[in-house]
Amino acid sequence: MNIRNFSIMAHVDHGKSTLADRMLEITGTIEARKMQDQVLDSMELERERGITIKMQPVRMKYGEHILNLIDTPGHIDFSYEVSRALKAVEGSILLVDATQGVQAQTLTTLGMARESGLTIIPVLSKIDSPLARVEEVREEVIKILDCRAEDVLEVSGRTGEGVENLLEEIIERIPPPRDLETEFPSALGNSVSKGFRALIFDFKYSTHRGVIVFVRVMSGSISRNTQLTFKASKEKFTAIEVGIFSPDEKSTESISAGEIGYIVTGIKEPGIASVGDTVALLGDTEPPLSGYATPAPVVWASIYPESKVHFVTLKQSLGKLKLSDSSFTYEEESSGALGRGFRCGFLGMLHLEIITERLRREFNLRLVVTMPTITYEVAYKTGKKETIYSPAHFPDDGLLGEVLEPWVKASVILPSKYLGAVIMLLYEHEAELGDTESFGEDRNKLVLKMPLRELMRNFFDKLKSASSGFASLSYEIEGMRKADVVRLDILVADEVLPAFSRVVSRRIVEEEAEAAVEKLHSILPRQMFAMKIQGKALGRIISSRSVSAFSKDVTQHMYGGDITRKMKLREKQKKGKKKMKARGKVNIPQDVFLKMMRNN
Repeated sequence: MNIRNFSIMAHVDHGKSTLADRMLEITGTIEARKMQDQVLDSMELERERGITIKMQPVRMKYGEHILNLIDTPGHIDFSYEVSRALKAVEGSILLVDATQGVQAQTLTTLGMARESGLTIIPVLSKIDSPLARVEEVREEVIKILDCRAEDVLEVSGRTGEGVENLLEEIIERIPPPRDLETEFPSALGNSVSKGFRALIFDFKYSTHRGVIVFVRVMSGSISRNTQLTFKASKEKFTAIEVGIFSPDEKSTESISAGEIGYIVTGIKEPGIASVGDTVALLGDTEPPLSGYATPAPVVWASIYPESKVHFVTLKQSLGKLKLSDSSFTYEEESSGALGRGFRCGFLGMLHLEIITERLRREFNLRLVVTMPTITYEVAYKTGKKETIYSPAHFPDDGLLGEVLEPWVKASVILPSKYLGAVIMLLYEHEAELGDTESFGEDRNKLVLKMPLRELMRNFFDKLKSASSGFASLSYEIEGMRKADVVRLDILVADEVLPAFSRVVSRRIVEEEAEAAVEKLHSILPRQMFAMKIQGKALGRIISSRSVSAFSKDVTQHMYGGDITRKMKLREKQKKGKKKMKARGKVNIPQDVFLKMMRNN
């Protein structure tokens, strides 16, 4: 079979999208006049940030071979996208930046590829850079893969050097698609269906064409108008169109075993199709293919419309986003101060930021987003147990018996000269340091455990600062441990703002209160009346800042005139401000919520 299915795995900014661009150019998949940087990063946010957020399949023709590439994200928040792509291919390029070397996320994605039994082709990128350390980084790659020096290829995505050789090696090293019995023996028992069966690795929604599923065909073939079914939901449908990615969707007569393509279902109901489900011929009696483990949310935040009349629009928008990103969850909730909204679960802070930004841009929504938090398991003194997803619902200290919080197991790779500063930072964030080993020339790998709460407390930025930007981090959730934490509320004009509440370590509650109050004081616009911004925890106010009233000269229109008239106007203004303060509702602009969220 002249088909090769592969992905590119790389740490953020290691040249993955640029390499994909050169492959598309060399294979003639895209005409030269249509070429642009980051061709496969079709989302506006991807281009702005220079990162890949969604996996993107594309079919290339090279000589007599068909090469199906799935471009995957490099950020740890989108590891689920990578894991799904790896199930649809037989091999993967492990791309390592020759100027930076192996990073922590490189090891994580390598582990995922090995678990999937993929053929791995190690490749050094950016070899044309004057900062490239080709030989040194090659030794690092040899160490983690236990391979020969000649197995490690070299490319420059910018100039195209070595890319044609890489395409030849993909054909030579990566095996053709395996048959269904070899691929998923546990799902099939003793019999193997010769009919059409495909694994859904992604999908999207079209207003006109309904759900479009992205599939890896495991056996058989189908063409347009074939009667099909989803094995999990039991939903029946007719294939309105089938096709391939080049890189846009291109209709074909059929798609067959070993190929990566799409099926237009015409189904307009969200939730019918799911990632990891099996598409089979109507009447198929075989068990479904083994799919994907559903990722558990790591970070939680509540999202409310700025105006209550936009609640239905927000609900519909979340439903549409869910169709293109199955890894985030949402359910309706209500807040006395903020009205009706949704509690949402995300795979990390970047994932949260991307989803909220897409809601604003793609659906023109003005949002209030609460402080991101993690899940806490709370046992009350009464014996009652509860899982807390929102800081605003975290009980008062006097009611608590025991609190459990998630911990992570993490790896940090950094130059040796920054070891002391980084270890100090780890202890500041309650980390438990485990093994330390040398990693290449003048680099170390640290293995540690720490509370997820501390990881979210701006840890990554502090790590970059302590290592002058050279350290990299990768982590995974390990389990739950006992925590000593309290709820910190932020009050504006004596009113608690649930969106700014957070759960913090008891040992730093005063420090966190000071920082939050100071931050809000610096960005909150002045009102027509004086007010206070306060931090409250453990039943008392522990931090406070005053905000002076916005001053307006009510006598500005008067030129000269009786002084008593001016005094009367000023007295009237003073009484008006006093009345406003007594019943005043502080207007907090949307960008204040966004700035507070990003700061945390």
